Amino acid sequence: MDITQFYQTFFEEADELLAEMEQLLLGLDLQAPDSEDLNAVFRAAHSIKGGAATFGFVALTDTTHLLENLLDRARHGELTLSTKMMDVFLETKDVLQKELSAYREGKEPEPQMVEQICAVLRQLALEANAAASPVLSAAPAIKALAPAPAPVPAALARDEGSPPAVPTLKVRFTKVSDHDQKLLAEEMANLGTVLAQTAEADSLTLWLQTACDADDLVAVSCFIVETEQIEISTATPSEVSEPQPQPEHPDQPGQPESPAVLADVAATQPALLPGAVPGTAAAAPAAAGQARESNSIRVDVEKVDQIINLVGELVITQSMLTQTASTLDPVLHERLLSGLGHLERNARDLQESVMSIRMMPMDYVFSRFPRLIRDLSAKLGKQVQLVTVGKETELDKSLIERIIDPITHLVRNSLDHGIETPAQRTLAGKDASGQLTLSAQHQGGSIVIEVKDDGGGLARNKILAKARQQGIAIAENAPDEEVWLLIMAPGFSTAEAVTDVSGRGVGMDVVKRNIQEMGGHVEISSVQGKGTTIRIVLPLTLAILNGMSVRIGNEIYILPLNYVIESLQPQSADLHAITADEQVLHVRGEYLALVEMHKLFGVAGAVHNPTQAIVVIVQAEGTRFALLVDQLVGQHQVVVKNLETNYRKVPGISAATILGDGNVALIIDVAAIQRTHREKKAR
Repeated sequence: MDITQFYQTFFEEADELLAEMEQLLLGLDLQAPDSEDLNAVFRAAHSIKGGAATFGFVALTDTTHLLENLLDRARHGELTLSTKMMDVFLETKDVLQKELSAYREGKEPEPQMVEQICAVLRQLALEANAAASPVLSAAPAIKALAPAPAPVPAALARDEGSPPAVPTLKVRFTKVSDHDQKLLAEEMANLGTVLAQTAEADSLTLWLQTACDADDLVAVSCFIVETEQIEISTATPSEVSEPQPQPEHPDQPGQPESPAVLADVAATQPALLPGAVPGTAAAAPAAAGQARESNSIRVDVEKVDQIINLVGELVITQSMLTQTASTLDPVLHERLLSGLGHLERNARDLQESVMSIRMMPMDYVFSRFPRLIRDLSAKLGKQVQLVTVGKETELDKSLIERIIDPITHLVRNSLDHGIETPAQRTLAGKDASGQLTLSAQHQGGSIVIEVKDDGGGLARNKILAKARQQGIAIAENAPDEEVWLLIMAPGFSTAEAVTDVSGRGVGMDVVKRNIQEMGGHVEISSVQGKGTTIRIVLPLTLAILNGMSVRIGNEIYILPLNYVIESLQPQSADLHAITADEQVLHVRGEYLALVEMHKLFGVAGAVHNPTQAIVVIVQAEGTRFALLVDQLVGQHQVVVKNLETNYRKVPGISAATILGDGNVALIIDVAAIQRTHREKKAR
């Protein structure tokens, strides 16, 4: 059987297990670690080792085996956790991630890296043994008074000896083929001593003496069978003492030579596992994670994208049919028009359902930062507490992958330049420990992500002085929001020293550009001495868009609704000329720049007199301005088509869509127009 077909599934599951392992390790209280969390970390390492061994990934198997042994001893209280040990565990997780990446690319991991981390883990085990040596020296006197314990496989053996009692479990697998029965028997033999087994046409029952719990057995078995095919219960003394039928596969390891051995084992059998429940019910709690997993499927993103594109085409076709049918007599064609109405509603529901498949929770992003903050705060000598809000808020997968790097850069900047050292904070009357908050929430058709710190804040005078030094034109009385955005200008920084954490602030322009490429924008607010908040506003998805269609001349354009504030027909008294070709519009005490769209796009036949046209007031990147159009046509949910892929990049245009009449309409890039207008004014 070609097992390479299962590689991708293993890689994805291993990624999830490593992420879970890191999260649990970071949350452990070293003084009083939660036993459930320790067990979960052990199971994660154990599952990765089992899969790696199955696929022959030797480096991954060896590394997880050493880590697993240490975790096993930790969860049984045989070694005391320390900060150094936690650092090694986290470093091992990083190495496992690199090993996994190498195997994913069809390569072998770097031998020196593997040997180095394995040496560190072995040394940690030796140090743990040395620390436990007084206990070990007294062990022989205790063992002399107790019966000899049952043998434990080498994979589970500990340096200080096996525990004096090893329980026996009855493990039953149902609906399994002969081939899978053999594989399962071999796997169980690796986890303990198979005292006996019976094999039938479609089931296998084993009496397994093991130090592992039901969770471990299920985790390993799930590489071969489903959770619902596993039944685990505690073996009764009568089951263990009575002779069991000999296995159908005598070549399998771990089998007793005669029924007499069973009687000997029964004589020294310890008390049974407390709280064990016979049958499937015993395995179900232990495998809650696997049970949930069985309710979901893994689908390649390309397949989902293909479905989304097809649904988009369906919506466009439905829109065309609706527009064509609008000319029909509603009395004569009542049933047809009613059917088209149902089709429109169903197409909209289908589109929203398919789009939801691509949505992922922001926890996918936020869960990466506890480790980053732990490492950086220690490196910088700072105390930082991370607070996350809105982890369940969902964002399109294509955007969530691309937002990780910008948020990482903002977090590093907050730690390096924003939050002060404990001494500085104490002098300022603050708590010695700083706070960094990551939050996400939906606002209309957008998601707002905030990176907020309670550090020193931005210094307005410093920023203005640096802007003058670099020749950036900005008025002394410019609003704070405009001044703060200067820190995202190319090469702009007020940092006094270069660090390897976030440099001199260089790179904030890249953050801003990346966010703009995703159709979003950045807003900054800050109070000196109190902290800084950087707000990222993104569309929920790049595949569909709520838009307002406007007419300019004979052309139809789409304005994204999340930029639109209001629309009105201006009066001549509200229009004021600044230069020969530039006007502003006075709206409720505020003067807004007026951008004439027919001039911007060179459209012929448009209305030139603003009092006979319509003004749409929009806001982008914290700035409000007015767009002059001929007419408002309507509001639509449009399917976004990439213009660069199908044509080329057009200034002021972000994408295109197909209208109900089959014509192509361009989607206006409001933020780009705002930037162009601002740069023109600066010149």
